[in-house]
Amino acid sequence: SKVYFADFRCPSWRENLPQKLARLMMTAGFGEIDMEDKYVAIKMHFGEPGNMAYLRPNWAKAVADLVKSQGGKPFLTDCNTLYVGGRKNALDHIESAYVNGFTPYSTGCQILIADGLKGTDEVSVPVEGGEYVKEAKIGRAVMDADVFVSLTHFKGHEQAGMGGALKNIGMGCGSRAGKMEQHNSGKPFVSQDKCVGCKACAKICAHGAPQFGPDGKASIDQDKCVGCGRCLAVCPKDAISCLFDEAPAILNKKIAEYTKAVVDGRPCFHVSLVLDVSPNCDCHGENDVPIAADVGMFASFDPVALDQACADAVVSQPPMPGSVLFDEGFDCGCGDVFKAAHPDTHWEACLEHAEKLGLGSRQYELIKI
Repeated sequence: SKVYFADFRCPSWRENLPQKLARLMMTAGFGEIDMEDKYVAIKMHFGEPGNMAYLRPNWAKAVADLVKSQGGKPFLTDCNTLYVGGRKNALDHIESAYVNGFTPYSTGCQILIADGLKGTDEVSVPVEGGEYVKEAKIGRAVMDADVFVSLTHFKGHEQAGMGGALKNIGMGCGSRAGKMEQHNSGKPFVSQDKCVGCKACAKICAHGAPQFGPDGKASIDQDKCVGCGRCLAVCPKDAISCLFDEAPAILNKKIAEYTKAVVDGRPCFHVSLVLDVSPNCDCHGENDVPIAADVGMFASFDPVALDQACADAVVSQPPMPGSVLFDEGFDCGCGDVFKAAHPDTHWEACLEHAEKLGLGSRQYELIKI
């Protein structure tokens, strides 16, 4: 597969970085996609409030403007989070995006939260060849789009090992129930100290799983629960949650299968920016010192090759002085900054499984512009 690369150098006044990104994308074949009057989803992460490592809105505008120049109708999108924070419902999510600078005025297009107000507006999408997921639960707006573009901040991740294009697509496009399916091998549970007995969970459950004790507090009947996650979305006290207990390798394989559900059957294009390579996800309300230096921008039709190229570029660098890699207990000499930051993770599992599913190839030709 071909992966196109450009560094972050702009030594003259003739071109700025957003313009360089547009040139990279067009060189990589972005203009070959028929976008005339097509709805184009640009999937990205708006950043949890308090985080400073997420991609600046300027990058989103560069992609949106390029889509419009090709006759398309772009919108920025993401799905609601499973955990409690600033992006767990569409209203908070859009507000968080605005706070972080993503407005129609700064990006040139609208924001649509793909899985709706409470994270329940989803489409069940068959996963051809799926070993762990037979039907992925994907945010409806993502699946309604005619063309799909991923715009990824490439970084480390505390559970997946690294957060690349596949993570941005697979986990990012899953509805709240879809995220639970990927993270959790079991069912949701109720924190008794938070539950107020409002019975909102019982009203939304189609299977009678919520049960109530003498004190009026809820618990989940695991035999009746089907793991749809809708109770998580409606609980006003965030008393219902799931265990993030899936093994890292299985989590990564599920991410690959969710990615396949998103990209199959329509034109897709993928961009990853390797800068501010934080050790953890942009879902954190903070960010640490980058674990590697800024590298550049990458683009490809193949998300697997793209992730492999970005990973190779980061791993080939020395660990960033002053980062978590130099804290006591970390092995920064292991040759892989992602594994050094999170030793229990296995980021290669995602790429291996994605290649097996036919999502792309780990073999690539790097073309520099």
